[in-house]
Amino acid sequence: MTTVIVLNGGSSSGKSGIARCLQAVLPDPWLTLGVDTLIDAMPSTVDDGIDFAADGEVSVGSGFRRLENAWMAGVAAMVRAGARTIIDDAFLGGAASQQRWREALAGLEVLWVGVRCDGVVAAGREMARGDRVTGMAEAQAEIVHRGVVYDFEVDTGVTEALACAREIAARVG
Repeated sequence: MTTVIVLNGGSSSGKSGIARCLQAVLPDPWLTLGVDTLIDAMPSTVDDGIDFAADGEVSVGSGFRRLENAWMAGVAAMVRAGARTIIDDAFLGGAASQQRWREALAGLEVLWVGVRCDGVVAAGREMARGDRVTGMAEAQAEIVHRGVVYDFEVDTGVTEALACAREIAARVG
């Protein structure tokens, strides 16, 4: 039985919308936790934390990684305690990011989902949101998928979030 759904895609690709729709269409309660949850929880004083450059590039340091590893272990512990969970992330390190999650979620039934969206479409969403550094969506549109292996992929540039959620839900065992 699937206990974790990992949604990986660039900024403004539609992951959060899909996660909310999944909560509505899946028969059991599912928590939704995302990398934005972690970033919002971090104090601004973390040495070697996370940096958002003016051009949209995101850099993470050892302080961020240390807290991220603890957070991943905590998310996995919640799943092991019975909380089915949807993880909304952007694998800035591609395959290496997925590997960190694979290690944290070892022994759990995970559905790996790639959330694709053309960079131009994501950039338009980014502009409409107004809460992201301009350029982040387009910069991340492809890089987050490099070397990542999925069970299934959706494209929010051509398919609405609810339809994507229904396709994903059909694969949840």
